[in-house]
Amino acid sequence: MHETGSESMLIPAGGAGFSGLVKGNKTLGAILVLLREDTTEEQIISVMKQRFDAPEEKIADDVKKAIAELRKIGAIDE
Repeated sequence: MHETGSESMLIPAGGAGFSGLVKGNKTLGAILVLLREDTTEEQIISVMKQRFDAPEEKIADDVKKAIAELRKIGAIDE
């Protein structure tokens, strides 16, 4: 993972299950940092609620969409 100002990038290395480059905002960057550890979607949402001033429904929706997309491209090792 690499962060540049307002943008976060996920770059595959070694035996990564995906290829290409994933670009996103600081929200995606925060989610990616949390995914480095064994965690659940609910735990990620809880941490994100503490970090960002947004309605819980919006945060939960953003987290679910980001994780679904990362799963779809094979960027999450489960």
